[in-house]
Amino acid sequence: MKDRVIKTMKSTVLLFILLGVVSGRRIQLFRGLPATGTVEENSPAGVSVHTFNVTLTPLSSEGVAIIHPTILNSNPLTEAFDIESTGDLVYRVVTSGNPVLDYETMPKRFDLQIFVEDTTGRTDLSTLTIQVVDKNEPPVFRGNMAIQTVTIYILEGTRPECIYQVYAADPENGGLKYSSLPASVPFLVLENGSIYSKKVFDYEKDPHWYFLNITVTDPEGLNSTKTVNINIINIDDERPYFTTKQRIYRIPEEQSPGTVVANITAKDPDDEDSPSRLFYSIQSSVPYFSINPSTGLLQVTRRIDRDVPPLKLHPNISVIVRVEDSPSGGHASEMEIIITIEDINDNPPECFPSTFRKEINENTTAGTFLLDLRNYCKDIDVDVPNNLFNFTGLSGFGSNNFALESTGSGRLVMTGSIDLENPANLGVEVYSLTVRVRDIASPHYSNIIYIYIRIKPVNDFFPVFDSLSYEFNVRETTKVGSRIGEVHASDADWPPSVITYSIVAGGGTRDYTNIFWISPTNGDVKILARLDYETTQKHLFTVQASDQEKTATASVTVNVLDVNDEEPVCSPNFYASQIPVSLSAGTNINGFRIQCQDRDSDPRSFRYFIKEGNVNNHFTFSPSAGSNTSRLILASRFDYDSGLDISWIYRLRVYITDDNLLSARDKATHLVKTGTVSLSIRVIPNPTTAISTTPGFTLVTRKENLYSDSAWYVPFIITLGGLLLLGLLGYLGLLLATWLRTRCPPAHKADGAPLINDPGKKKPKKEVVLKMTRLNTVFDGEARDPVTGKIYEFNTWSGARRWKKSSEPLQPTLAMQVTSGAKQWWPSDSGGQDTGRAEAPSKKETSEKRKEPTTETKKEPTTAAKPSAGPSQKPGQDGVKVQKQK
Repeated sequence: MKDRVIKTMKSTVLLFILLGVVSGRRIQLFRGLPATGTVEENSPAGVSVHTFNVTLTPLSSEGVAIIHPTILNSNPLTEAFDIESTGDLVYRVVTSGNPVLDYETMPKRFDLQIFVEDTTGRTDLSTLTIQVVDKNEPPVFRGNMAIQTVTIYILEGTRPECIYQVYAADPENGGLKYSSLPASVPFLVLENGSIYSKKVFDYEKDPHWYFLNITVTDPEGLNSTKTVNINIINIDDERPYFTTKQRIYRIPEEQSPGTVVANITAKDPDDEDSPSRLFYSIQSSVPYFSINPSTGLLQVTRRIDRDVPPLKLHPNISVIVRVEDSPSGGHASEMEIIITIEDINDNPPECFPSTFRKEINENTTAGTFLLDLRNYCKDIDVDVPNNLFNFTGLSGFGSNNFALESTGSGRLVMTGSIDLENPANLGVEVYSLTVRVRDIASPHYSNIIYIYIRIKPVNDFFPVFDSLSYEFNVRETTKVGSRIGEVHASDADWPPSVITYSIVAGGGTRDYTNIFWISPTNGDVKILARLDYETTQKHLFTVQASDQEKTATASVTVNVLDVNDEEPVCSPNFYASQIPVSLSAGTNINGFRIQCQDRDSDPRSFRYFIKEGNVNNHFTFSPSAGSNTSRLILASRFDYDSGLDISWIYRLRVYITDDNLLSARDKATHLVKTGTVSLSIRVIPNPTTAISTTPGFTLVTRKENLYSDSAWYVPFIITLGGLLLLGLLGYLGLLLATWLRTRCPPAHKADGAPLINDPGKKKPKKEVVLKMTRLNTVFDGEARDPVTGKIYEFNTWSGARRWKKSSEPLQPTLAMQVTSGAKQWWPSDSGGQDTGRAEAPSKKETSEKRKEPTTETKKEPTTAAKPSAGPSQKPGQDGVKVQKQK
């Protein structure tokens, strides 16, 4: 199918080239497109996907250049691909890296429409289909193994069991398998990631730790490996005891870390003949002490402050010391010791906060009380006189304007007024003061208090704009969000006030409440909606500057500058007509006249040209430029007789541009808008005109039904319909067979009759005595009677047969022996017949010599006994008397 598609595409390209040569229109510019390319997921920027060429047309003159091809559109929309030039009209499509392609989360196919145009106006558009190829990624571990090395602890003596579950995931959701190395370790890793121990560990004999490398592998062989550490923990069964007798210790506060408080010793009865391996620990939650786990030395680990809770109220610390003969919690003993913390003078007076900030107005009067420092300062020492202090040493910038009432009171007051408007104070906003708070007792600890007094200015001045009115000129095509100007205002207050800007009036239209936005901090003016010169040429609004108390306003005028942004609109925009084939050149087709208008262009600026469908240039517009009205003219006669013209319907795409008054240089820089009109012209042949074809070549159109991957439902519906049709045909055949069976029943006897009757025997009209003998006949085979269609059972050795009942299993039955003067139809020493009827002899039996009747048999002719289907006859009866048969 791919070869047929390629051949069809080549035929179509050849046809387009021929039509382009005849008509003088454009031909294909791309070489290597359309095409299909592939790219792996996670590819970085710059990876080449497909390379193609762009060629100049054969009719192009020197100086014609190709404009760089562009990706006009993509399905689905994406910016993941770019086009790069490799020189000599060779281009390649590469990945842009924004975004990076991902097979699992992004579309797996992209259709890129690539557009190219040369400087003569010829264009080409083709499609590049890109398939994203899945790239297998190695599996990743989950849980703790993803972020750290997992350590597993196993207590010695533990039975073999599952000790850990490894979790991992595959980005492609494939099945994962787990394995481990080395194989010599006594651990087993199942394929589901469960780690099992394979033995009972003995700490004294086995290694104390193991390293296990866990490998997880995906279906394609990619794998990841992590290491698991397994530690074996020792246990013991003896309880140690303390040898230290002292239980109470006293130490002063503020001991340096590492100071030894006590030496705790103990022994283990199990280690009398060797040095004890005991482990000491503190069981109570005491943060101040630690004990050496090997030697039992109790030491200070952090600062012990007697002056803060809980030691301030409870200076006695209870420490529970525990000694164990195993680090994992073996046999242990505990002992309580009491440590009393003695107070020392180690704290200076402190203030909370130590930095104060006070704000007063610039016109505050002298003598005003500002701050009472004693309310914020204290000494946390427990005993007197360590907690007594005074305030001294008021200093700092501007301290001459403030004073302390007394050293013990700590009250700060003003001694003079401060006016920021005074030139001597200009620029001074904050006064920085320091006060020393000093401990009375030795060693006279002290602290510094920082006081910052901010003089709050009084707002005396209004904001003033640099100009009472502002005027901005803005093109109507300016993008929304663009900055179009700035307003500025200042305030004479010291320090200068923060000014905020806002729009308080105007700036809106009927469609938009707010067209303009002003930055509240810097006064930048931006547009929030598209400006339209044809609707509104001027916008007026009022801006306000505010210093939070006082405001000022200014007016803003925005002049909208006209730009050619409106496309021509023509009437009618669609027209369909019929013309005779003999219409003369230069004729206005059916008097058709097009009339165009443009809101922002002169009527003389219109140009008319037919962009599409004008095969052999039969149609033109007059005038073609310089007027807002134009007529459709037949430029040349039709020629169907010679085969030059083959199309009888012309669908014309007319473009109307507004650039007629622009020079060639201005057309490259000015905006040009284009309107479109669609025309459908049907050529009516003369009654005697024979429609001829082009003698130079024959156009063959081939149609093929190509299955698209997206049409998944087509094979599904065909398969489902075929199954339903087959089921219907089977059901109709079953009904036909049932009808034939009921209409043409087989000529056979009732179910109780034997399968094959001997035609040579006659039914004697006399009473026959039968003797029934129980035989262990096993019916080990089944077959279908060709006449009745019923199933019967048979013995493969003796040939005995009987009708099969649907609910009756295979079991031994009775064989009937006829006591008459005739020969037996079956061997007397083995298999028997059905208890319900006498059977015809098999082929093997007829070929052998039949045995003579026994002496017990009466000299009477034998006839086939009719089976008894009634419930009164049982197969176990030895003698049955059969009535005469008629």
